[in-house]
Amino acid sequence: KNIAYVWYKQFCQSLSNIGENEGGIDKFSRGYESFGVHRCADGGLYCKEWAPGAEGVFLTGDFNGWNPFSHPYKKLDFGKWELYIPPKQDRSVPVPHGSKLKVVIASKSGEILYRISPWAKYVTREGGNVNYDWIHWDPEHSYKFKHSRPKKPRSLRIYESHVGISSHEGKVASYKHFTCNVLPRIKDLGYNCIQLMAIMEHAYYASFGYQITSFFAASSRYGTPEELKELVDTAHSMGIVVLLDVVHSHASKNSEDGLNMFDGTDSCYFHSGPKGTHDLWDSRLFAYSSWEVLRFLLSNIRWWLEEYGFDGFRFDGVTSMLYHHHGIGQGFSGDYNEYFGLQVDEDALIYLMLANHLVHTLYPDSITIAEDVSGMPALCSPISQGGVGFDYRLAMAIPDKWIQLLKEFKDEDWNMGNIVFTLTNRRYLEKCIAYAESHDQALVGDKTLAFWLMDAEMYTNMSVLTPFTPVIDRGIQLHKMIRLITHGLGGEGYLNFMGNEFGHPEWLDFPRKGNNESYHYARRQFHLTDDDLLRYKFLNNFDRDMNRLEERCGWLSAPQAYVSEKHEGNKVITFERAGLVFIFNFHPSKSYTDYRVGTALPGKFKIVLDSDAAEYGGHQRLDHNTDFFSEAFEHNGRPHSLLVYIPSRVALILQNVDLPN
Repeated sequence: KNIAYVWYKQFCQSLSNIGENEGGIDKFSRGYESFGVHRCADGGLYCKEWAPGAEGVFLTGDFNGWNPFSHPYKKLDFGKWELYIPPKQDRSVPVPHGSKLKVVIASKSGEILYRISPWAKYVTREGGNVNYDWIHWDPEHSYKFKHSRPKKPRSLRIYESHVGISSHEGKVASYKHFTCNVLPRIKDLGYNCIQLMAIMEHAYYASFGYQITSFFAASSRYGTPEELKELVDTAHSMGIVVLLDVVHSHASKNSEDGLNMFDGTDSCYFHSGPKGTHDLWDSRLFAYSSWEVLRFLLSNIRWWLEEYGFDGFRFDGVTSMLYHHHGIGQGFSGDYNEYFGLQVDEDALIYLMLANHLVHTLYPDSITIAEDVSGMPALCSPISQGGVGFDYRLAMAIPDKWIQLLKEFKDEDWNMGNIVFTLTNRRYLEKCIAYAESHDQALVGDKTLAFWLMDAEMYTNMSVLTPFTPVIDRGIQLHKMIRLITHGLGGEGYLNFMGNEFGHPEWLDFPRKGNNESYHYARRQFHLTDDDLLRYKFLNNFDRDMNRLEERCGWLSAPQAYVSEKHEGNKVITFERAGLVFIFNFHPSKSYTDYRVGTALPGKFKIVLDSDAAEYGGHQRLDHNTDFFSEAFEHNGRPHSLLVYIPSRVALILQNVDLPN
């Protein structure tokens, strides 16, 4: 508690310093309004950069025939530089929309360096060029948003998406393609939130968007900034909120088209020397204590909210930010000494508090999610209580548990108690996003759950015209069960990576030298679910109906479940949440007649979701017309109980029909 109080005091001091020196965080976070290149009311251009290590700064480009020194910036205090270019004689802008620019840095060592402004709004790579070009983006008609932001969902069902791989064709898909073809699918599946990966510009496509080169530029490989705005606006029209996967934990080492060595020194935005480099990621680490770095990162947060209409963020690499050791070689047992001490990077922690404060002050309905593997306490507690202020954290132990079970244990050796413990092991009042698998599990070198379950048989035995093989039968049934128990028990939000909902075959691998620049695995074959002769449609149907039932009943926003049974011999798990009774029989062969299940509620129950139904590729062993009546017969600590037939490898949800919806 004392340490949390110290952090809160430091946060308040930082906020106070920003107020005294910059007129408040509102003004401070609008850096993009002055830094970079801007058209003035008189038609001229105002340009501003922070380059503390430079001897001289100049602007060059198409507009001056690439003369490197004709347009020098004037040196200001604190390492800032500014330049005003008057309009042409006909009062037109001196640098037209679409023309190329470069900042020229004269370094202290006498080098002349060509750089892209850290505040560049659009960069693109032409033809076979290795490096990106900075394009001045100032269209005559920018996109006008037509739809208001949706309200914050009470239950968060996230569809983790990557625009570039969203087509079945072997190419980089576009914002337009995603808007027209993928958004309707997401809506139909019952997801109310999209988490967009790889939007901030990254020179290396195969980095999956995690080696950022231009922080204010939406990736041009998918289209224009206006087309991304249209994507977000269209999602809003469907009632879907859109989160950006924001990478403020590190930056690409690129200097020609990245932030690294911007002013000719190894510091500027980063720590100098070894402290400024992440050994595993081979990338640069921000100096969060620097005033101008804070301005840059907080302005970046605001830019994506204001300019593109994003509804919040999933912060990547939070573990690396929180600790000086960056989580490298750390086991994190849960001992509180691991979270409080000299290993904590308090500058980064205060930055995260400032970022969450800014997001929630600007847009109270915004959502922030932390990707933290360490389990840092109070990460999702309010800042006023000494917390870091995130709304949710990712429940990162859950997918690891499913992979471990599939890799290392026979079905009959699965430990029900251990599954329940993993799914419920979270601090009270710290909300978690549960997921069975995300993009991490789909990457080359690993396998999706569907591929762990069915592997090579997915190529030959997914046709409905062929009989179920034991492998395909087991795979389809467990795929549904794993998802439902994760959805129902694992958190206060749910996440799925695009395509995994229907058991997308194979893995994910971006074009690179090691695979001869192939796009074969960098795509999503949505058409597989549209083929009536393939079994993928069953998994897709189940995912859709699971989400739609949650929308109706709201178990994600309900208090944690009451688990009444985790029976090792029978392989049965039962729990109640949001007035529903969830029943899982993981036994590979045993079915149970008149199985007694405890419940808090008296009355009549009906089946509202059954993984064994025909439309989900099940064996139709249950009659949905059956009424189940609970009696005042105490069982497993519940005052009432009912008798249910539970077939092998089946997940059921029963609803009390005597209660109002």
